[in-house]
Amino acid sequence: MIPDDKIDIETQIKEKILKLEQEIISLKDLTQPISPDCAIGRVSRMDAINNKSINEAALRLKQTQLKALEYASNHIGDANFGKCVKCGQEIPLGRIMLMPESKKCVTCASH
Repeated sequence: MIPDDKIDIETQIKEKILKLEQEIISLKDLTQPISPDCAIGRVSRMDAINNKSINEAALRLKQTQLKALEYASNHIGDANFGKCVKCGQEIPLGRIMLMPESKKCVTCASH
């Protein structure tokens, strides 16, 4: 991988990290406990609890993705960055640009 590609990837990672951090803040607000004294009906309360569960799952997913991006950002200078951890082949640049946290090539990731 050429140095210019790594600079582009690093920029992409930083942009994704900033976006994820904003989304995480928003999701944390949506996953606050629902107070029992809230004057909403039973069906609305059940709907609010269901939405809270969905938002909690989305929050966990975003936090996992953020950790993976931070790891990629910290290891972009490594000699093995951009190589599949399973087969050792170069991961295509397009895949890394779309998913900089990818550790596997498309073939290995699909198995």
